[in-house]
Amino acid sequence: MNTLSWFVGLRYVRARSHKFFVSFITWVSLLCVCLGVTALIVILSVMNGLEGDLRDRLLTLSAHARVFAPPDARSLPDWSALATRVRAVPNVVGVSPYIELEALAVRKPEMLPVQLRGIDPGHEGEVARVAKSLIEGRLSDLEPGSDRVIVGRTLAQMLGIGLGDPVMVLVPVTNSDGAPEPRLREYHVAGVFESDQPEYDGALLLAHLADVRALMPNPEARMSLHVNYTDAIGAPGYSATLARTLPSGLEVRDWTQDHASYFRAIRLEKTMIAIILMLIVAVAAFYLVAMLSMVVTDKRTDIAILRTLGTSPLRVMSVFLIQGSVIAWLGVGLGVLFGCLIGYYAGDVAAFLERVFRFEIFDSSVYIVTRLPSELQAGQVLWISAVAMAITLLSTIYPAYRASRVPPADALRYE
Repeated sequence: MNTLSWFVGLRYVRARSHKFFVSFITWVSLLCVCLGVTALIVILSVMNGLEGDLRDRLLTLSAHARVFAPPDARSLPDWSALATRVRAVPNVVGVSPYIELEALAVRKPEMLPVQLRGIDPGHEGEVARVAKSLIEGRLSDLEPGSDRVIVGRTLAQMLGIGLGDPVMVLVPVTNSDGAPEPRLREYHVAGVFESDQPEYDGALLLAHLADVRALMPNPEARMSLHVNYTDAIGAPGYSATLARTLPSGLEVRDWTQDHASYFRAIRLEKTMIAIILMLIVAVAAFYLVAMLSMVVTDKRTDIAILRTLGTSPLRVMSVFLIQGSVIAWLGVGLGVLFGCLIGYYAGDVAAFLERVFRFEIFDSSVYIVTRLPSELQAGQVLWISAVAMAITLLSTIYPAYRASRVPPADALRYE
């Protein structure tokens, strides 16, 4: 492409002598490209925010990964020594031992299935996880031999218990001969937590690790390690590195595997939404083809004059490629600008609309999330821009090729 192609192509973009319908199609195509790119960036940003909010809630009372021995393990490690070894692995910032058992919480007339988790409140990781969800009581009240528990708010409501109230916990265990030997222990409520996760708030009891170990005939077989990394997003890669340092027979499982169904569904939804919204850009591309085809028909005399002056078909083709690309990429640029602005301030925009039109996007009585979260990712903006530009560029090729094939003599003959 030379200076002539740029001069003529940009002049056609600025020209106001087009027929009304051609100008209308031009603006419609530009608007569709802008709308499609904006919608795609905003919606994916909101879904990123919802995904991040869900991730934070899932990790409220669980670690980034856990190290455990499978039921068929032939030998068990020294968990204290293993914790020290794991703590030295790169990107590991916290390691704490725990035991989790299936149990029944009994409070007449209710009997509910629960998860009894033994933790060591002396570890910073456990303190950070529990303390931010604690709404009543103190974590420091969990002392060895105190037989105290911290319960989820939903579970406390279902059992009708509060601070200081007793609750019986039945743990179905077996003795060394494999015969059932259930253990029954009375605990007192030392605190109530709320994590906004039904699986925790309605079925989790937290007790001191020593108190839970006392219920087990062989507690070492049920011990595990909670592991926290420098970054939750990098947990799969960090876990793979950690697995290579563990003794044989032990396994490591990160949070993305434990909650794989949640995030698989979110990824599928994001993919389908991206495909559907990209169809808006595809529709704009068809408008662009129609607009350029009509411009080529309208400019047949100009094309013939350029050809008779010695302009090559390739240069004629480049004139219309430039015209179509400038219009299309202007739409992409405006779409990226508006999409980034709205996507970044999606929460504020939603709050403003709720105040003006007096409605709630997320009803606080139904949804846990009451404010529209948003997370703008540069990588997504780049690929959306690249795909939109590629689609619109491809749409200019056919009309430009038609322009290069216009016979000069025929175009001038009928003028």
